[in-house]
Amino acid sequence: MKIALYLDEDSEDQHLIRALRARGVDVVAAWEVGMRERDDEEHLITATAQGRTLYSFNAGDFYRIHTSFLGSGPNSRTR
Repeated sequence: MKIALYLDEDSEDQHLIRALRARGVDVVAAWEVGMRERDDEEHLITATAQGRTLYSFNAGDFYRIHTSFLGSGPNSRTR
């Protein structure tokens, strides 16, 4: 099983993205899928919808959002 990553705006580093891709990692950055300047919750929903693991330096906010997301289920969080 390969990991598929979604990098939000806080973690979009071109050197990191190139290094991951050079090693065969499936990685998508927020800007590549039109997700610039979106709410953190929207990034989590997008990553989940694409079957990707969200990678972010914004651990505090995403811990709270992820906990809420798991408690309510993904279907109640989509727009």
